Amino acid sequence: MSFKSLVTFIVLGLIQILLLKNLALFGIAFCFLYLISILNFPTAIPTIPLLLISFILGLTIDVFYETIGIHALSATFLAFLRPFWLKALSPSGGYDDTSNPTIAEMGIGWYISYAWPLVFCFCLLFFSADQWGTGRFLNALNKSFFSSTFTVLLAIIVQLIFFKRRRDI
Repeated sequence: MSFKSLVTFIVLGLIQILLLKNLALFGIAFCFLYLISILNFPTAIPTIPLLLISFILGLTIDVFYETIGIHALSATFLAFLRPFWLKALSPSGGYDDTSNPTIAEMGIGWYISYAWPLVFCFCLLFFSADQWGTGRFLNALNKSFFSSTFTVLLAIIVQLIFFKRRRDI
């Protein structure tokens, strides 16, 4: 893990805990901005370290949100799905070992097709586990759709404002 990734990891975790904990649009769309740090890890990172990092980040968020492991479960699930989804979206020549799946390196269209399904799976598991046993799957599906859209939109805005851009985009 590079120093830049570590700083991004810590800063996004702190922003999630301090600023976004109580942010919900219309009580439906929640923001999970800390997922950017999991999504933007280099493509060559081994799966086991990614799972461990995601679990630790999710568990840290759980401590402050008092959600009893739901963030840890969902973040670890996101990290588990990430290599399979990257392989499905892989260009014909494959990824460069030093490439990060960010807007700056891959473009906005690719990033949306990469991030939105992964964040949707995270949200679906998160809200299904949160409402377990209440029989409100449609509510969980509704929250998952709007929360994943809100999260990816904010992730794009954050990356466009704060992350270094390539010259040719």
